Amino acid sequence: MAGAVTAPTATANAQTGQSAKDREAVGVAIAAARAAKAGIDWQDCPADWGLEKPIKCGYVSVPLDYAKPFGKQIKIAVDRIGSTGTKKERQGALVYNPGGPGGSGLRFPRRVTTANPIWAKTAKAYDFVGFDPRGVGQSAAISCIDPQEFVKAPKADPVPDSEADKRAQRKLAREYAEGCKERSGTMLPHMTTANTARDLDVVRAGLGEKKLNFLGVSYGTYLGAVYGTLFPGHVRRMVVDSVVNPSREKIWYQANLDQDVAFETRWRDWQNWVAKNDATYHLGNTRAKVQAKWLELRATAKKNPIGGVVGPAELISFFQGAPYYDSSWAPVASVFSKYVAGDTQALVDAAAPDLSDTAGNAASENGNAVYTAVECTDAKWPTSWDKWNRDNTRLHKDYPFLTWSNAWMNLPCATWPVKQNTPVDVKTGKGLPPVLIVQSTRDAATPYEGAVELHKRFKGSRLITERDAGSHGVTGLVNTCINDRVDTYLLTGKVDSKDVTCAPHATPVP
Repeated sequence: MAGAVTAPTATANAQTGQSAKDREAVGVAIAAARAAKAGIDWQDCPADWGLEKPIKCGYVSVPLDYAKPFGKQIKIAVDRIGSTGTKKERQGALVYNPGGPGGSGLRFPRRVTTANPIWAKTAKAYDFVGFDPRGVGQSAAISCIDPQEFVKAPKADPVPDSEADKRAQRKLAREYAEGCKERSGTMLPHMTTANTARDLDVVRAGLGEKKLNFLGVSYGTYLGAVYGTLFPGHVRRMVVDSVVNPSREKIWYQANLDQDVAFETRWRDWQNWVAKNDATYHLGNTRAKVQAKWLELRATAKKNPIGGVVGPAELISFFQGAPYYDSSWAPVASVFSKYVAGDTQALVDAAAPDLSDTAGNAASENGNAVYTAVECTDAKWPTSWDKWNRDNTRLHKDYPFLTWSNAWMNLPCATWPVKQNTPVDVKTGKGLPPVLIVQSTRDAATPYEGAVELHKRFKGSRLITERDAGSHGVTGLVNTCINDRVDTYLLTGKVDSKDVTCAPHATPVP
């Protein structure tokens, strides 16, 4: 176990001819021992991070390459708010990752400052700790393209009409991959989930924690799965919510194809809801009528981008919020309704990029760069365009909402300029406690099968299923059947004697 190696022994071993995997395990032990000794110098957060007092911020140093623990170091930004309960109630730190890859966890302590009732009991027992994973935001941010260039609109329609359209998109994807190498070449080979999991172990040590309490949502579940595999004896409590399928066969090419199918299902759920609420939205009283309005909007935007800036690509970026999150059902329907009633400005305001928001645009570009870098470096991707073309053409026939848009987003991986790895084989190791898995059956971004697969691989885990629901990120919603169990687990470590199925949370109201 990496954590069992003490730094002096590890230093000696680092010089011997071990495999890269062994050298990395030794490197983590060295970095963790250093971080435990140094601790974190907590200060008020920099003003431009947007984190109010009493949240504190700091950094943990980690090696860029764990096989070279004394080589180049990068700083991982962390923040924390202390537990709200008594000294006796405190159980340590709860570390959070919201997903991505490319999401920042720094807003997690704000669940305490904004008095989020769902988390009030847990906040009594734990310091809430967020961090920016390597390459993200305040943690040695990477970039692949000029941010203003990245957000400029309108972009080409993701759905190709011809071979020429496909050639143009392939060229953009190749140039994007080259841009990543050009702008972030030193970081790129080390932008993997396994390295982020190692960073997480160093953060744990810097916090002074013997074992990690972790909450991961979306891609954060895969980070948790990899951490649990590499450091099973370092896990105290782990909640994973809306689960990435950890099978090596799925990471990452197949996972994205599976997503296209699930998005179509949830898109239809939303349209059915809009049709049921036709008295409010006037978009048609059947799903077919709502879909017809959507296709009409798409065609209009393709011919003449709305407000000169909202074409089909911008429409998909905005409308995909509805299949992602129930909380977007009413806002998206409302904007669509206003547009159909003649208010085009509402749609422009909602869907067009704001070129004056330089900080926001830099964050968007950075998030996309990290997403691409991690997914492309984590695993081997098909390099044959024929395969991509065949798979996506076939899927698009029945699942048109997201398929081509998703394909172009991931296509840089086909010409990725650094070595692609073999994904970690996620499995139960010695000392891994029961992991709590939470998942809705109709999740679009991380289909339900992913939770089932992780449940199989992590022996002793418990699966809480929210049936007939599909919001991505279940633990943040009000559903006492789920909320109470998450609280009980985090506060006591207890799980139900068997898996549990919960009724869905309340359907959104218009």
